[in-house]
Amino acid sequence: MKALNIVAKWLFVLCLPPLLLSASIGWAVNSLWLYEYGFAKYHISQTTGLTDTELEKAARGLISYFNSSEELINVTVDKDGKPFTLFNQREVTHLKDVKDLFWLDYKILLGTLIYALAYGGTCFLWRRRRYWRRLAWSVAIGSGITLALMLALWVGSLVNFEGLFLQFHLLSFSNDFWQLDPYRDYLIMLFPEGFWYDATLFIALATTVMAVILGGAAVGHLLFNKKDEVV
Repeated sequence: MKALNIVAKWLFVLCLPPLLLSASIGWAVNSLWLYEYGFAKYHISQTTGLTDTELEKAARGLISYFNSSEELINVTVDKDGKPFTLFNQREVTHLKDVKDLFWLDYKILLGTLIYALAYGGTCFLWRRRRYWRRLAWSVAIGSGITLALMLALWVGSLVNFEGLFLQFHLLSFSNDFWQLDPYRDYLIMLFPEGFWYDATLFIALATTVMAVILGGAAVGHLLFNKKDEVV
């Protein structure tokens, strides 16, 4: 029984980093303002010849597609007063692969969230303070691991984001459809490398904030309940 408790505790600890990271990724994917921030910062309207209204339509179309059951995306915008299909076949195929990654992120989020809630709920419902303290220690450790990982991601991005970005694509995709032409393919025109750098920092920052809040609450509990038994 004790061994089972230890396994359950460390599973919870190891669940926290992917839980917080996947939540941040999901937040970024569905944040229209993040898309619009990138469009404005990198002057995407000038690059693509699309108005801000049409860029917003494109962003909404992407968000809708990533959360739909549609296999392939089809986004049509107005360009120079005429309907224009935004993505070619190569981009459509790559976006399908990207969508699969986002859905994997959702599954990781759901799985880790269910386990974290089940473990945390069990500790609270057990109504023994030593279990509450165990939960607090677990949250503190998991949050600490998360912060260490986000620090490593931040440093790595500062030192060589281009290299990390390349390795991510090589590991994540089994084809070369992600290799697009910035002068012809609108997907890379909409989202240049600088956008992904900013998005990565946003995800790292959001994950860090959540880890600090959870870890701070856990440490606070431990400091104000020092007499509780540790198990």
